[in-house]
Amino acid sequence: MATTTDSTVPVQNGIGAGSLYRAVWRWHFYAGLLVLPFLAWLALTGGLYVFKDTIDDWFHAELKHVAAAATPAHAHGELVAAALAAVPGTLRKYTPAATATDAAEVGITGTGGERLSVYVDPYRAQVLGQLPEGGSVAGTIRRLHSLKYFGTMARGAIEIAAGWAILLVATGIYLWWPRGRRGGVVSVRGKPGQRLFWRDLHAVTGVFVAAALVFLALTGMPWSVLWGQQANRWANGHNFGYPAGVRVQVPMSQHKLHDAGPTAWSLEQAQLPQSHDDGHAAHLGHGAAPAAMAHGALDLDAAMAIAARLDLAPGYTLALPQGPTGVYTASVYPHDLARQRVVHLDQYSGAVLLDMRYADYGPLGRALEWGINVHMGQEFGLANQLLLVLACAATVLLCASGAAMWWKRRPAGGLGVPPLPSDRRALRTVAGLLVLGGIAFPLVGASLLVMLGLDRFLVGASQ
Repeated sequence: MATTTDSTVPVQNGIGAGSLYRAVWRWHFYAGLLVLPFLAWLALTGGLYVFKDTIDDWFHAELKHVAAAATPAHAHGELVAAALAAVPGTLRKYTPAATATDAAEVGITGTGGERLSVYVDPYRAQVLGQLPEGGSVAGTIRRLHSLKYFGTMARGAIEIAAGWAILLVATGIYLWWPRGRRGGVVSVRGKPGQRLFWRDLHAVTGVFVAAALVFLALTGMPWSVLWGQQANRWANGHNFGYPAGVRVQVPMSQHKLHDAGPTAWSLEQAQLPQSHDDGHAAHLGHGAAPAAMAHGALDLDAAMAIAARLDLAPGYTLALPQGPTGVYTASVYPHDLARQRVVHLDQYSGAVLLDMRYADYGPLGRALEWGINVHMGQEFGLANQLLLVLACAATVLLCASGAAMWWKRRPAGGLGVPPLPSDRRALRTVAGLLVLGGIAFPLVGASLLVMLGLDRFLVGASQ
């Protein structure tokens, strides 16, 4: 955000306001130097991912959509058999068609261990094609957004960038504060060839996008490699990964819900319960017929019949049991948070072992899930999407104007670090305040220590 020289800032008692201004400016510069490339990347990819459904519907229309037919759809088992005939492997999960013009999606682990999504016309039992699991265009954008393509260290950099973005906004607001000025507060002065133009554009853009930037940084944190994992444990305690109060008085396995595929953030660490073959498997729950059994366990069609009677939102997925004690897991995460749901079924009796809804999350889990839903553009429909795109565009402009302002100010052959304040106590005061943010976000704190060392021994020694 904005910078000016400290000559316009009056001197007060104690630490001079000019020294404090320079100290804040210096740390704002360092924060921008560290995170501007990441912020621009997150804004560009995030602005695209907001329209994930539209993107995939356009790029993969021949896979995801079919012509509606007057004839009834084939049995689920027949669609899976068609998929496995075309792509040999092991069935992992199955997503029935959500509407009359949607294809069914069959999740298969191929013979080489690769995870694939095979799309099947439900009316004609015809395989339409396949993609690597999560390999759609929107899925690729999401992995680019989170830097999953580049490993854990890169994802840690995203966590650092999100934390520093919050500190960047705080220091930027201080630098923007009018202090009796009128120009450059909500208006842009000068022309594009002048540094003043870029300074004002940076300041004004920053102050208007500040709240959105902080919100996006905070609501993106739950996915981070360190802070997110700790927050998840804090939200759900030690109740097998489920919020406190949810009934989990059933035998639990060591398998986790996210092993089967994407899940709600609050349930990423949730463990799966265990099925129990007590010799009464022929007595099926929920009215299923014994003929629906396969080697003592429910087959797919019987499990789907039970799931259909549970009234899950359209678009749910049924994950297959993993081993003799595994469970069928029906899960759905629609845009409407109230309809988020995960149901675990005993693979032998069809009994509901655990039925988890958004209303069952703890207060922290509900708040974080709501923030995540807004972050992804799902909470308020098109208005939510448009606001996020506007915030992303403003963030890119903020980064570009900051880079242009620095480029015009930097000395030839130098980095252009803002000058040290005359009163070094100001630098220590600002660094101390930033440490508070480093405590809240440990990776930010570690990067802060590194930057303190560089400022002290490399840059400071040359000024």
